[in-house]
Amino acid sequence: MRKLVLIVFVFIGVSACKVNPFTGQKTLNFYPNSQVFPSAFAQYDTFLTENNVVTGTTDAQMITRVGQRISSAAERWLTANGYPGYLKDYAWEYNLVKDETVNAWCMPGGKIVFYTGILPITQTETGVAVVMGHEVAHALADHGAQRMSAGTLQQVGAVAGNVAIKNQQTLGLFNQAYGVGTQYLGMLPFSRGHETEADRIGLQIMAIAGYDPYEAAELWKRMKANSGGQAPPEFMSTHPSNDTRINNLTAWAPDAAAEAAKFGVTKFN
Repeated sequence: MRKLVLIVFVFIGVSACKVNPFTGQKTLNFYPNSQVFPSAFAQYDTFLTENNVVTGTTDAQMITRVGQRISSAAERWLTANGYPGYLKDYAWEYNLVKDETVNAWCMPGGKIVFYTGILPITQTETGVAVVMGHEVAHALADHGAQRMSAGTLQQVGAVAGNVAIKNQQTLGLFNQAYGVGTQYLGMLPFSRGHETEADRIGLQIMAIAGYDPYEAAELWKRMKANSGGQAPPEFMSTHPSNDTRINNLTAWAPDAAAEAAKFGVTKFN
């Protein structure tokens, strides 16, 4: 079973076909923007019609302002590092939705939602910038398309096993083991890797946008306090633990500040 899981995810590596400009690494992505973005935009528009979008308030204006500053900083970095036009298909949008959930999310192509429930944790515009940088980074790195691609490969492996195995008892054992194995050895680590990558890219672009990267770890300390210790063990989660994120962000903040200095940003909000 472990060998089959490894074969599937080795195929993921071999199939990598797009370079992440922020890391220089090839990524798994079978789906072009032209295929992913229209569907994501339509889903986003539907979500907005079905939920209570906050407009015209100070908080709503802040969400838009921070999003625009960070996406502009990302474009500056991409242009300066040899990727002009990388964002040509993106249609950035930042909306605040009235909901007590402590969350924010991003769809492919730059469609971002913040829930009002996260604002007591972010507390300040810089806190919002930490979360916004993370969400913008997901869009920049095509994490949505990568998740779709990984899911496709996971399904391919399952189909292959069901075609190859004729004994019904063995097939039942395979399906059970394959589901658990690909989840814990493949999909969950894959997702945690995306979250870590988005944390690091987001920290960098928020600094270029003029927001203090040293405040990122402070935000996650507040997130940890808000969770009340209820988070699952890291190996069972789609996200790194709060402590892992705090440690990472603390370690990366000087590098983010140094990157911002290359763009003339030496003082932060």
